[in-house]
Amino acid sequence: MTGDPDLAPERRAADVDALTSGDVDVVVVGGGVTGAGVALDAAARGLSVALLERADLAAGTSRWSSKLVHGGLRYLAHGEIGLARESARERAVLMRTTAPHLVRALPFLVPDAAGRDVSAVGALGGRLGDAVRRSVRGGRGSLPGTRRVGAAEVARLTPAVRPGRGGAVFWDGQLADDARLVVALARTAAAHGARVLTGARVAGVDGSEVAVEVDGAALTLRAGAVVNATGVWAQALAPGIRLVPSRGSHLVVRADRLGDPLAALTVPLPGSRSRYVFALPQPGGLVYLGITDEPVPGPVPDDDPVPSDGEVRQLLDTVNRVLAVPLTRDDVVGAYAGLRPLVLPESAGAGPGDATADLSRKHLLRWDGPVLSVVGGKLTTYRAMAADAVDAVVERLGRGARRSPTARLPLVGAASPPDLAAVAAPARLVARYGTEAPRVAALGPEPVVGGRPETVGELRFGALAEGARNVADLLDRRVRLGLVPADRERALPTAEAILAPH
Repeated sequence: MTGDPDLAPERRAADVDALTSGDVDVVVVGGGVTGAGVALDAAARGLSVALLERADLAAGTSRWSSKLVHGGLRYLAHGEIGLARESARERAVLMRTTAPHLVRALPFLVPDAAGRDVSAVGALGGRLGDAVRRSVRGGRGSLPGTRRVGAAEVARLTPAVRPGRGGAVFWDGQLADDARLVVALARTAAAHGARVLTGARVAGVDGSEVAVEVDGAALTLRAGAVVNATGVWAQALAPGIRLVPSRGSHLVVRADRLGDPLAALTVPLPGSRSRYVFALPQPGGLVYLGITDEPVPGPVPDDDPVPSDGEVRQLLDTVNRVLAVPLTRDDVVGAYAGLRPLVLPESAGAGPGDATADLSRKHLLRWDGPVLSVVGGKLTTYRAMAADAVDAVVERLGRGARRSPTARLPLVGAASPPDLAAVAAPARLVARYGTEAPRVAALGPEPVVGGRPETVGELRFGALAEGARNVADLLDRRVRLGLVPADRERALPTAEAILAPH
C-alpha cells in the first residue's frame, strides 16, 4: 500500500477542489466492480485517475450478485473452455492474493433427492471444473475436490433436504459481500492516488472535456481518456453498443428455516442441465435463493429492479423439490434483483423474446472517440476486464506501465490466511475487513439491531473511512442490513445518529 486508503469526508472535499483546476490521464465513469477495478489498475500503473460515480460505490449491479467467485461451470456446459479457465484463474488470484480475507471456500451439494441422474451430472461437472482449476496458475490446491457423499453428510451439510439419500459435493468460492469487494478496490485505488468521488454525475463528454455535476455544482475536467464502466447504462455514453439486460433475482430467507446449512443446496431448473437454483448460506444467519435469468426489454430503469412474481414462484418451486418442509412466501424476509449487462453479438437479433441465459459472458472493449466502454463479463473476472481496458488506455495515451500489476496487488485489508488468523478481532470482522478489523472493532462492538451481527463500529467505519455519505450508503451497501427491510427499519435511528453532524 502506497498511501492512505481512507475515503474520509475531508478527502472528498479536497478531491473536488483539486479536480476543478487539474487535468487527469483517465476519468473512470461508474463505481461498480469494473469501474473500481479499472481505477485501481490505472492508478497502479502510474496514471492520474478520477473515478466518478453518480450515486455510491456498488450502488448498481455489483451489489446484487450471488456473492460467488466462481470457476465457470456453466461455461464448460456451453463449451466455452477459455471463459472457464479465465474464471478459475481469477478466482485463484482473489483467493490467494487480492482478497483472501473476503473469499472463502464453499461446498455445493447436488442431492440425490433431485434425481440420481442429476447428482451424477453435478459430479461430472464438478470434476471437469476441478480439472480446469488444476490447469491454471494458483488453482491447484486452492479448493477441495469433488466427491460423492452419503445420507449422513447430506443431513449435516443441508439439514432441510429430504432425509435418507446421498449426493455430490463440489466446491467454489464465496465472497463475504460483493459490495465490500468494490469498496476495498476503490480504497486501494485511492491509496495509489486515484481521486474517488461518489455523488458525481457525468453529464457528457466532448472531446477531452468531461462535464460533471458534483453536489449540485457543475465542473469540467480534461482527460486523456474516459473509461465507460457503467454496465447496463453504458449506452448513455456509447449509444452504438448493443446490450440485452438480463435480470437476476434472489430471495432472502432466515438460515434457521433451512436448518442453518453449511453447504449451498443446488437444484436444477426443471428441464435444464445447466441452470440451477442455489440456496446460498451467508455469514450472519441468512440464505439467498437464486438466481434467475430473465430478459429485460425496453429502457433500463434508474431504480433498483425487483423480482417478478414469476421469478419468486420459480425459485421457491425449484428448491422445494428437495426440501422436507417446503418454503412458502411467508418465509421470504427480503428479495433483490440486479441487471446483467450482456453484450449482444453483432449477428444476433435484439427481439424482446430472445433468451439471455445462454448469451456469452465475454466482455467487450469499444472506443467511441475518447470514450472506451468496457461492458459484459462478470464479477469474478473484473480484474482481467480492468487490465484489458487499461492496456488499451495505455496504448492510446502512450504513457503508463505496459503490464498490469494487479494480479500481485493485495487489496486493503488483505493478508495471508495465517496472518489473518492472528488478527486480534472477532472472526466475523476479520472476514469482512481483514487486517483493518481491530480498527473497526474499536469503534464500537454493540450490535446495530438485536439478533443481527452488524456492529455500530461498522457503521462508524463506513462513514469515517469508506465514503458513506447517507443512510442508504451505510445500511444498503456497507453492512447490507437493507436486504431485510424489517431489520433496516430498526437500524435507521442508529445510522442517522452516526451521520448527524457533531
